[in-house]
Amino acid sequence: MPSDNIRIAVQVTNQHSTYAGIRETVQRLEDLGVDIVLNWDHFFPLSGDPDGLHFEAWTMLAAIAEQTSRVELGPLVNCNLYRNPDLQADMARTIDHISDGRFIFGTGSGWFERDFAEYGYEFGTVGSRLDALAADLPRIRARWQKLNPAPVRRIPILIGGGGEKKTLRIVAEHADIWHSFSNPETLERKLGILREHCAAVGRDMDEIELSTGVMTRTGGHVDTAVLERQYELGVRLFQTDADGPDHDLEAARQLLAWRRSFRGE
Repeated sequence: MPSDNIRIAVQVTNQHSTYAGIRETVQRLEDLGVDIVLNWDHFFPLSGDPDGLHFEAWTMLAAIAEQTSRVELGPLVNCNLYRNPDLQADMARTIDHISDGRFIFGTGSGWFERDFAEYGYEFGTVGSRLDALAADLPRIRARWQKLNPAPVRRIPILIGGGGEKKTLRIVAEHADIWHSFSNPETLERKLGILREHCAAVGRDMDEIELSTGVMTRTGGHVDTAVLERQYELGVRLFQTDADGPDHDLEAARQLLAWRRSFRGE
């Protein structure tokens, strides 16, 4: 059965902010008590000015690893096709050491066509990108076994996405954490499909931590009724955003308050 431990993650987006603003936000989040700090693996903003301020994900993660002492960290999510899989493994191992074993390897197949086009990667199709992810994850795990020094810990793999035929199959085979943005009704249906994939590959579904992006009501308020239903379905990792340039942490504070209330603290 899933652990009763509720974890709170915040994605500090790479866009529309100076790095000083990102650094300060990360420190505020660690001080507040969140469990995980994430960023995203894109080369351009996803909202607002398409050519606004933006920073690269992995170098940013290395800096966050050095800056922090408690939070786990990782990309939500790495794009598998932007870097050779063996290089990805080495980068993850290195940040795992910088952070003293706090790195989460969040990964996915990629979707933002501008990133691919401007940086010279073949965009392919949804299917071809997912096939590449499925082929590369075993290479990444194999490289972790060869590296000297080895990772500090068995680096957890987080896979984001909800595709029912391919993505959830990859989740069943490889993920320690599955992240989606599903409402409770959709989540319940997809969990049934994930259970079928786990049975097909001989995986205990309870080994996979369930993670979700948190939906907010009008005015930016966290919908605690939705959180409680997701918790009933097995979700234990709840993620929200802190977007530049302001990096508003109100949703993070609400999630932390909900967790305290849920625990009776």
